[in-house]
Amino acid sequence: MKLVPVLMLNVWAITADILSPNINILDELQKIKTMEIRMKSMESEMAQLQTKNTEQEKELASLNVKMNERTIKMDELITENKEQAIKLEGTMNDIKSKVDELIKQKNASKVVFSTSLLSSNGPHASLHTLIYKHVFLNTGNAYDPNTGIFTAPMRGIYVFMVFSKAYGGRDKAVVAGLFKNDQHVFSTYAGQSGGFISSSNGVSLLLEKGDRVYVNLYPGYWIYDNEHHHSTFSGHLLFQM
Repeated sequence: MKLVPVLMLNVWAITADILSPNINILDELQKIKTMEIRMKSMESEMAQLQTKNTEQEKELASLNVKMNERTIKMDELITENKEQAIKLEGTMNDIKSKVDELIKQKNASKVVFSTSLLSSNGPHASLHTLIYKHVFLNTGNAYDPNTGIFTAPMRGIYVFMVFSKAYGGRDKAVVAGLFKNDQHVFSTYAGQSGGFISSSNGVSLLLEKGDRVYVNLYPGYWIYDNEHHHSTFSGHLLFQM
């Protein structure tokens, strides 16, 4: 009969152990709840981050589109600027060519000469082309001091002047004429019984390129000159035509 009380005591002890609170189990349950709360918080944060990432991806995509558009525009501007630069360079080259041509024309239009016989000449049996050997000025080199002939380098209006001097008696009179391509234009005449006498004449002529102008001494006449340059032949281009 003593065994029953002992068993009853053991059952009660076991039941008491089972029904009484277990501190370790509560701690574990609390930890589990805390972890669940944290997991839910992390899931919420992950969802928010995912939303933000999606928005950022959209923004990046939009930025990429804008960047591509700007890149295309920049390429177009660069191409347009290159084309404009090429056109501008072409225009500048054209302007430079025209300026160079104008400079050449201006330099070419500087035609002027002035000469003197330097010594007396005559008489001759026929027309004799006078060679004015002393050259004061020959800009453009249109006058040839070896032949006495001026050759027009371009079409234009030219001015010519001839000064002829005679010295001595009537048999030393001077008659010299300006000729254009073998055609008489004007004459200078001077003669007296004694001493010095001079005559001068001038004209403006329209010359074509290659036309020749020179002074002929007429048969039987003299023309006087020395180092003092009494008898001269001069001319210049007035303007181009």
